[in-house]
Amino acid sequence: MTALLIVGGDVVTMAPGREVLTGATIAVVDGRIAALGTAEEMRLRHPGADELDATGCVVAPGMVNAHQHTTADPLTRSGIPDDIGAQDAIFNWAVPLHNAHTGGDDEISAMLTAAESLRRGVTTIIEPGTVAHPLRVAAGLRKTGIRARLNGWGWDTEGLPFAAPAAEVLAQQEEIVRELGTTDRVSAWITLLGHDLVSDALFQGAAELAERLDTRMTWHISPGENDIPGYAQRSGNRPVVHLHKLGVLGPRLLLGHAVWLDDDEVDAIVETDTAVASSPGAYLRLGQGFTRANRHVDIIRRGGRIALGCDSHNANDVPDILRAAMLFAGLSLDRGDTDPVHAHEALALATIDGARAIGLDHEIGSIEVGKAADVVVYDTTDPVWTPRGDEALQLVWGMPSHTVRDVLVDGTVVVRDQQLQLVDYDDLRACAKENSHHLLRRTGITPFRRWPRIAAADLEAASGGPAAPEAEHRAAGQTGEVQCP
Repeated sequence: MTALLIVGGDVVTMAPGREVLTGATIAVVDGRIAALGTAEEMRLRHPGADELDATGCVVAPGMVNAHQHTTADPLTRSGIPDDIGAQDAIFNWAVPLHNAHTGGDDEISAMLTAAESLRRGVTTIIEPGTVAHPLRVAAGLRKTGIRARLNGWGWDTEGLPFAAPAAEVLAQQEEIVRELGTTDRVSAWITLLGHDLVSDALFQGAAELAERLDTRMTWHISPGENDIPGYAQRSGNRPVVHLHKLGVLGPRLLLGHAVWLDDDEVDAIVETDTAVASSPGAYLRLGQGFTRANRHVDIIRRGGRIALGCDSHNANDVPDILRAAMLFAGLSLDRGDTDPVHAHEALALATIDGARAIGLDHEIGSIEVGKAADVVVYDTTDPVWTPRGDEALQLVWGMPSHTVRDVLVDGTVVVRDQQLQLVDYDDLRACAKENSHHLLRRTGITPFRRWPRIAAADLEAASGGPAAPEAEHRAAGQTGEVQCP
């Protein structure tokens, strides 16, 4: 039996009573929260236990990112322009990058996403379709210690990359679920691409497969207006109503986005207890109309399940759930919602309500006895915490992700003093840089840069002298398959 005491912090429990326990000590035994109380009491109960000093710190549950793509974009961060439409960004930039990814690229990308997430206090991510190499992605996520659910990118529209007939897609999804299981820290869901790119047979087969394997599923629908005409032509119905008529909505399903909804679609989501992952940063980055069309607050007020997400690096730039919580609350207030979401509710979306949306609230999302010890310690010596105020206001509006000091997942310390503990971040950075170079060479894509870049040594040439020769590409002909750290 291994024990660890997290000593002396102010614990934001997110338990049903929303108690904040000041100067409290958390006893963690074999990865689970065994007790909360004073340091003296916990030391008597667990003599000789290791200690993590959190005196003066704020301690909170690990956050849930319910919609986070981990591959392709991390190797081309801030490389897709923001003055193009969402469809252009996806099909002329992101899809070609995914199409060129090696297994090594996927593994490194996943590690990079997980490393950044953990450093920002996110302990659980739902990967809504990792496209090509899900087992390599799972391996990368597992190395970092993060909690995750994932599978491949399932679709059966003919002529698209990685598409296959419905039966083949379902077989591939089942194979991954059986390989990864459904209960380990990194395990599998059923993940379809969704939109208007999945047949009715595949939607229904996925729902039946999730039921048979006793797992959950996620796919994309209606982040913008583009899915609506496709479903109107397909069945004469709105997208979510169409899914409802197919019988695939329900408590096992997490819909990514579901922004453009009408009243009937909101009814269908609430009545079937279907969950929704809302990624406000991505909708703003891609100009998808979140401020005009969003019905997520309506779903919350009717008792529905909403979680927060960050989508992908080139759609949201950073997997920061506190930032998503701030945007969700701010946009709700600014829209003039009748009953807007405030900071304390947005923090719940990031933690316990997010866990409920993904079906893991019995395990994570709050600091309560019996739950997994997914815990974040914030260093309150930073100016953003000075002076200390209401914890929910300070966590959401202050967005203090940069003050995350320590992170535990299942009781394992994965970040200590802001340093990753299970992977060498310097090696990971070097590996990511090398693989990015080779990936871009294979795709022929040049990352977007708004302004000219001129080396200081070439300033004379830039002002009228002879132009400096362009640097040659390195490692011509290599595949870019680099060993992950």
